[in-house]
Amino acid sequence: MSSPTPRVVVLHRDGDRPPGMAAVAERARVRYATGEELAEALPGADVLFVWDFLSDAVPAAWPNAGALRWVHSASAGVDRLVFDELVRSEVVVTNARGVFDQPIAEYVLGLVLCHAKDFPATLRLQGERRWRHRETRRITGARALVVGTGPIGRAIARLLRAAGLRVTGAGRVARSGDPDFGEVLAADELGTALGSADYLVLAAPLTPATRGMIDAAALARMRSDAYLINVGRGALVVQDDLVAALTAGTIGGAALDVFAAEPLPPDSPLWELPNVVVSPHMSGDAVGWREELVRLFADNLDRYIEGRPLRNIVDKRHGYVRTP
Repeated sequence: MSSPTPRVVVLHRDGDRPPGMAAVAERARVRYATGEELAEALPGADVLFVWDFLSDAVPAAWPNAGALRWVHSASAGVDRLVFDELVRSEVVVTNARGVFDQPIAEYVLGLVLCHAKDFPATLRLQGERRWRHRETRRITGARALVVGTGPIGRAIARLLRAAGLRVTGAGRVARSGDPDFGEVLAADELGTALGSADYLVLAAPLTPATRGMIDAAALARMRSDAYLINVGRGALVVQDDLVAALTAGTIGGAALDVFAAEPLPPDSPLWELPNVVVSPHMSGDAVGWREELVRLFADNLDRYIEGRPLRNIVDKRHGYVRTP
C-alpha cells in the first residue's frame, strides 16, 4: 500500500482549509476541493483526506474514485463514509480516533456538573438580579449509563468514575470485569437498564443498529428525573420523540451537542425548552484540535508512503476502529 508521491485530495468547505499542511505537501501532491469540486478532483487520486467530515459529497463523486486506495476522515464518526460502494471496495478507511476522547469526556463531566449544580438557573437568576437559595444534587454515587464502549465512551467512563459516579457501559457484546466500565451490557439489555440511570450518555457511532435507538419507547423507560447527554450523533435519538418527552416531563432534561440536522434550525423547539442545553457540535473541539487532526493525518500519510500499517483503520461494515 505504498506510493512514492501519492496524490492527495483534501475535501474542505470553502474558506476552511486544514492548517499546518506543509509537512503533507512535502510528501504528496495535494489538491484542495470543495464538495462541488470533488468529482472533478478525484480522478487519479490515491488518497482522500475528508477535512469537511459533515459533507455528503463523497458518495456522489465516488464513480470518479477509481484510483483511490485510502480515505481518512478528520472525525471519529465515519457514518457519512460507509455507503455501499465504499464498503464493497478495497479502499481503506481511517478516522481521527484519539483526538477527541479526553476533550469530550471533560465536556460530558462538565454537563453532569452543570445539571447537578443547576448552573443554568444560577446564571439566569444572576442576570435577573434575583437572590434565590436552592439545593443542588451530588454526583457522587449517581448512576451513569454510557452507550458506546469505544475510545470516547471509555474516556467518559474513566472520568465519571473518577468524579464518583457509578458507571455501566452498553455495547455490542456483554461482559464483566471491564477495566473502564466494570460491567458492559449488550445492546438488547439497554431497555431494562434505562430505568436505573441518572445520566444516560450517548457516545456510540451511528450505524444501522444504533440509528434511532433512543425513541419514545426508550425514553418512557427512563426515570422522570434522568438526564440525557448526547455527544455521539444526532440520529441516535428520534428528535421529535425527545422533544415530546422533554415537554411532557417524561425525563428531567437533556444536554445535546449533536442533532439530526446541523446547524439546529432556528425554529426547533429545543432552543427554548428550559430543561435543555444546546451546544453547536463542539464537545471535542479543544484549543489546538485542528492542528492535531492534521498531525494525525500526516503521520498516517508517512505510514502509507512507507508501507507501514495505518493507524485507526475502520471496520467499514460496522463503523468501528479495528486496530487496538
